[in-house]
Amino acid sequence: MGMRLPIGFRAGSTRAKIKPSGKPDLGLLVSGTPCSWAFVGTLNRAAAPSVNRGRKLYASGGLLQAIVVNAGNANCATGQAGVEADRRMAELAAVQLGIAPEAVLTGSTGVIGQPLPIEKIAAGLPQIQLGPEIDPFMEAILTTDLVPKMAEAELPGGARVVGICKGSGMIQPNMATMLAYILTDAAVSQAELRQGWKGVIDKSFNQVTVDTDTSTNDMAVLLANGASGEVPLPEFWAAVEGVCVSLARQLARDGEGATKLLTVKVNGALSDEEARKAALAVAASPLWKSAVYGNDPNWGRVMMAIGKSGAHFAVDRVRISLQGIPLYAGRVLEFDRASVSEAMRAEEVIVEVDLAEGEGQGVAWGCDLTEEYVRINALYTT
Repeated sequence: MGMRLPIGFRAGSTRAKIKPSGKPDLGLLVSGTPCSWAFVGTLNRAAAPSVNRGRKLYASGGLLQAIVVNAGNANCATGQAGVEADRRMAELAAVQLGIAPEAVLTGSTGVIGQPLPIEKIAAGLPQIQLGPEIDPFMEAILTTDLVPKMAEAELPGGARVVGICKGSGMIQPNMATMLAYILTDAAVSQAELRQGWKGVIDKSFNQVTVDTDTSTNDMAVLLANGASGEVPLPEFWAAVEGVCVSLARQLARDGEGATKLLTVKVNGALSDEEARKAALAVAASPLWKSAVYGNDPNWGRVMMAIGKSGAHFAVDRVRISLQGIPLYAGRVLEFDRASVSEAMRAEEVIVEVDLAEGEGQGVAWGCDLTEEYVRINALYTT
C-alpha cells in the first residue's frame, strides 16, 4: 500500500513517452472540490512558463482544483511556443476533468531548452487512472531522484497533511524546491494559507542546498479542500512545517551523488534571518561539503563560510562543534582528529555553531560533494 491522500483528493500517472527511459512522466492530481491554495515560485529570472502562469493564477485570487505535471522536459527557454504548450496542457486536463483551465496548475521538470511534446501529453492524459494514493503521481515527477520524497501528519479530528516533492540536483531554492505539493483536507481559508505559507518555506525548503543552483521551474504549492472541516490553526501550521522540514531533509539526503545528509545548526545570531543565512552558507560551501565527504574535520572551512555569509560575529567568541565534539571556542581546541574523522562516517553529519551575538536560531540541510555529482552532471544530456 502507498501513502493515502487526504479525503477528496485523487491522483494518477502514465507513461507519455516524454522521458527517453520510458518511465512514468505525466501526473495528474485532482480534488473533488475547489481548493484554497498558496504558491511560491522560483526567483530565477529565466522562470519556465509553468511558474509564470502559476503566478498569474495566484494573483487572480481564484481557487484551484487540479495539478498536471510532466517530467523529462522543463519546457523552459522555449519561447512563445513553450507558453502555448503550457497553456494547452492546462486546457487538456481541464477538458478531461470538466473544470475551468484556470482551476488547473501546471508543472514541468527536466531538460531546459527542448520543445514540450504537447501531442504526447494529449495522448497520455486520457490514460491516467485516478486513485486514492499519492505514489503514482510521485513516481511520475521524478528526474534524477533516487528515491521518492513523501511525508504526512495527522491533525486533531482526523484531518491530514500529505506532502511530496521531487528534486536531487540544481537545488538551492531561493523560494521553495524543485517541485513540492502539500495537500490537506483541513478547512483553512485562502487568506490564512497565503499569510502563513512563506514563513514555512523560509524555515524548510529555503534552507536546502545541494549545489547552490536555483532551478528555473521550482514551485511549492499548498492546497486545502476542507473535506474534514476546520482545525486549530496552530496545530495546522505545526503539521505543515513538520511535513515540509521532513521533505527538505529528504531532498538534501538525496542530493545528486550524495552519501551523507549534512545538517548545520546556528544559534546565538542577531536574528533568525542571520542564523539561517550563516547555516545555509556552511551547508552550501563546496569546500566544506568536500571535507564532509572525506571525513575531514577541517573546521576552518566552517569559519570561512559563516564569515562570508554576512552574519555578525566576533571570531574570538564563536563556538564550533562537529558531531557533538567541540573544535573551536574562541580559540583552537585540542581534539583527536582521527576520532572526529571516524565520527563523521555517519549517515548524518551535524555541525553546530554559536555566534554569541543574540537569540537568533536557524538550521540548513545539505549533503556531501562527491565524484558522482560531477559524473551525473557531466553526462546529463549525453
